[in-house]
Amino acid sequence: MVIRNFINSFKPRQIRGNLMGSDYFGNKYYEIPPNPSVGKRKPSRWFKPPKKDDFMQEMPAEWEAWLRMRRKEPPSEEEIMKNLAIMQMKKKNAVEIDANAGKVTPMKKGVETFPKRYEYEVVPGEKNKE
Repeated sequence: MVIRNFINSFKPRQIRGNLMGSDYFGNKYYEIPPNPSVGKRKPSRWFKPPKKDDFMQEMPAEWEAWLRMRRKEPPSEEEIMKNLAIMQMKKKNAVEIDANAGKVTPMKKGVETFPKRYEYEVVPGEKNKE
């Protein structure tokens, strides 16, 4: 068994992953499937962001769950678009509720932002700067 494992260690391994999909942020998701014959029981999963040096990368929750092995199959395009529509509807409803209450809700540009409430502390004990 030791000799067989030693010989198998010289066999070429898969280095490049299979493209599993992409999201609306431009991230691409890859996977190298498990291969129990060489002792690899779990798949290797990673993503490549559109901007390599951008450390503030956004990712949909469905893809993050797939990357962290919480789900076996990658999310479908329909599932991602459905959840994106729900997220946008919730943000629009939050702005409408604030407008009806007489509050002004500043919105940043982008899919990932939600309304901020300046009357609440973001970090406990610290005053808000604005």
